[in-house]
Amino acid sequence: MQQALLEQMAQQSELYRPSSFWEEASKDILQGFVTEGVQSFRSQPQPLMFFVPTYGYPGNGLAPEMTQAVQAQLEAHQVTPKQQSAFDGFLGGESAALADYRVLQAANFSSKFKGLLDFSESQVGEPIEQFEFEGKRYSRSALNYLLGLSFFNQFADLSNISTVMEIGGGFGTLGEITQKVLPDSKYIDIDIPPTLFASDYYLRQVFGEEQVTRFDSYVEADSLEIERLAPISVLPSWKIEALQGEVDLFVNFISFQEMEPHIVQNYLDHVSRLQSKWVLLRNMREGKQTRQQHRVGVEKPIFSEDYVKMLPDYELVATNVWPFGFKTTDNFHSELMLFKRT
Repeated sequence: MQQALLEQMAQQSELYRPSSFWEEASKDILQGFVTEGVQSFRSQPQPLMFFVPTYGYPGNGLAPEMTQAVQAQLEAHQVTPKQQSAFDGFLGGESAALADYRVLQAANFSSKFKGLLDFSESQVGEPIEQFEFEGKRYSRSALNYLLGLSFFNQFADLSNISTVMEIGGGFGTLGEITQKVLPDSKYIDIDIPPTLFASDYYLRQVFGEEQVTRFDSYVEADSLEIERLAPISVLPSWKIEALQGEVDLFVNFISFQEMEPHIVQNYLDHVSRLQSKWVLLRNMREGKQTRQQHRVGVEKPIFSEDYVKMLPDYELVATNVWPFGFKTTDNFHSELMLFKRT
């Protein structure tokens, strides 16, 4: 089944195959699924480097030997339990996660729709990093999306959203959030193998088989009516051409910046065709590193201003880095952008 889908993808236009950034990574991720099984994808090395973000290693860029060296120094200096806890929180990522959690609480404290505050993440996929605050579980992926939706909720009423479509949905976090806080909504995830194998597995484990349109269900269909889909749909990239209907909110977090501009333009043309009322993006303002600069990179970076040109039927409502996005220690801006259809 998975092999058949990979063979189908190989026959598609390069618009729907892994970009240069993802070409080698996809092979390594797939090999991990074959040898270790998809059920542990949240603790496998390659997913952690590419689509399972963490606050601690590897997300913080601190190699294990660096952390071990710091811990050795702490033991040598006989630090107090309070000091040890402070260092653990920094090195392990809990301090950063707590900072994002506090933004989530503050952003939704006085909002009319408070459903985002009720969310708690599942433990499917055997995560190596998950934090508990006030009895609810969060990963970095969950808090990334929760903050993005909180940003959206400053300008529109999230409770009015009934259909959410995402391209490059990672392991399905946005689907888990929307289905838990907006239980009458539909979520559609468009992605490439092998990452869609992870999201398909994850969402079926969280919500049950009957709630999910599986990635192999409609591979031969020429037309897919959004209204007739299951509450959750995980579809291969090229099936975006078959979708018919309308979308309330389109979301892309981070993966567009890992594609070439003409690939992104094609996807956004379909977003416009489906008349999405809102477009919510998270993108590196300065663009992703190129292959010439780094072992893994893009051929041509996409910058924030490029999205304005790619979305002529939309107006840019707002952008945000603090507090809902992120600024790296080396001054790169992971920026949220919200567009509204004109």
